Amino acid sequence: MTQHDRLLIIDFGSQVTQLIARRLRELNVYCEIHPFNRVDDAFLKDFAPKAVIFSGGPASVFAEGAPMPPESVFDLGVPILGICYGQQVMMHCLGGKVERGHGTAEFGRAFVTHTGAPLDLLDGWFDPETHGGREQVWMSHGDHVSAIAPGFAVYGTSPNAPFAITADPVRHFYAVQFHPEVHHTPRGAQLYANFVRLAGFTGDWTMGAYRDEAVRAIRAQVGDRQVICGLSGGVDSSVAAVLIHEAIGDQLTCVFVDHGLLRLGEADQVVSMFRDHYNIPLIHADESDLFLGKLDGVSDPETKRKIIGGLFIDVFQKYADQIDGAEFLAQGTLYPDVIESVSFSGGPSVTIKSHHNVGGLPEKMGLKLVEPLRELFKDEVRALGRELGLPDSFIGRHPFPGPGLAIRCPGEITREKLDILRKADAVYIDQIRKHGLYDEIWQAFAAILPMRTVGVMGDGRTYDFALALRAVTSVDGMTADYYPFTHDFLGETATRIINEVQGVNRVFYDCTSKPPGTIELE
Repeated sequence: MTQHDRLLIIDFGSQVTQLIARRLRELNVYCEIHPFNRVDDAFLKDFAPKAVIFSGGPASVFAEGAPMPPESVFDLGVPILGICYGQQVMMHCLGGKVERGHGTAEFGRAFVTHTGAPLDLLDGWFDPETHGGREQVWMSHGDHVSAIAPGFAVYGTSPNAPFAITADPVRHFYAVQFHPEVHHTPRGAQLYANFVRLAGFTGDWTMGAYRDEAVRAIRAQVGDRQVICGLSGGVDSSVAAVLIHEAIGDQLTCVFVDHGLLRLGEADQVVSMFRDHYNIPLIHADESDLFLGKLDGVSDPETKRKIIGGLFIDVFQKYADQIDGAEFLAQGTLYPDVIESVSFSGGPSVTIKSHHNVGGLPEKMGLKLVEPLRELFKDEVRALGRELGLPDSFIGRHPFPGPGLAIRCPGEITREKLDILRKADAVYIDQIRKHGLYDEIWQAFAAILPMRTVGVMGDGRTYDFALALRAVTSVDGMTADYYPFTHDFLGETATRIINEVQGVNRVFYDCTSKPPGTIELE
């Protein structure tokens, strides 16, 4: 995206670095996150940032091997903003001092008081009518700046951070001890807006501009060759397919694999939209008998996922072989996937659950990748979908996992249980829509539990399945909290499911957050 002014975020390992990028993208500023150990003099020259932000991080600047930026970043002549560890590393590198002392840590909500000195970065902050001229912020630090670097002055203090806001306005260097990117710093977005304004950004990062640039880039990459897209029916792959089709037309063929684990009517909806509304060449591969046959008798969740992932590769390979001259594979890779694939520390992370994807296909099939969404966050993909004309009812859909209903059916999978689950899930989602709650919820679904319970219906004994309902709120799916339905809603929904879906006689609501739970049951 060299047509845009670019802001560089140097990542020192904060858990919320992605939130910095999201706040900047919301201001129509193009930015990229790169780990500190990938940023050297050559990178800086090539990237040519118009401004730089140092993220937070867990390290201590005085520890052996502490992450540091290249010294040349301070000689670029561009504004720099340091956040938490970013502030400390600025002070450390520029002649200040950082210490770990008793009673100086701050974790959670704090209030910063203005020293009174004017600073453009703080426009809109410290309204005397709001908290008596203080600002609420979110702190998370053990170390603290004990002496500021030459040229800096103090503009804000907190009880345990006497240098909570510091700046050298002459060099346009700014540093804060708190995290303005998180929700609990209410006016943090204003601080970022001030910073990018001071840096001279014009806010030219829009989905309209991205669409035009992406179309040109796809055409230049693909030329007159063929592209295949593994279409899942989810938002990411669907937006990628429509964008690529706009660029190269019938050179794109989508392969939609129906594994028999989709929601009620979902296959018909996906096929109808792409064939009837977009006239995109589409292979509808009904492989439900194959998938359900291989899953017969399997109850371990990891085994289920591995079987489904392996079958997807085999089936996709089979249909891709039928497309003459295919040289490219299109994927709906998003920017968080790109960021997370480059480990800050280079160390491994624990596998919570395997994820279905087609990541192993390009090398196996000798294909080159087309990933037109790899610079976008999820909310930007939805905005691009609207720009491309996809209906809101489609791009606003809740996330749906690649393994489908297999992971909403703990224990052994049977066709009977899947039929019950589809009908119950449809009733649940219908209830959510009728009450106007669908867009407030990140993800909602029903799961059929591996147990039967005794009930009484029509004066007779029943021995049917129990159902769990799940609904969560989230920003990015990394953490989530359960949605606080009213008891009236839950009672009404349970009654509808039991009355309308034969085979269910008991309904539970899952009140577990993530962590400790995951969003899906398996």
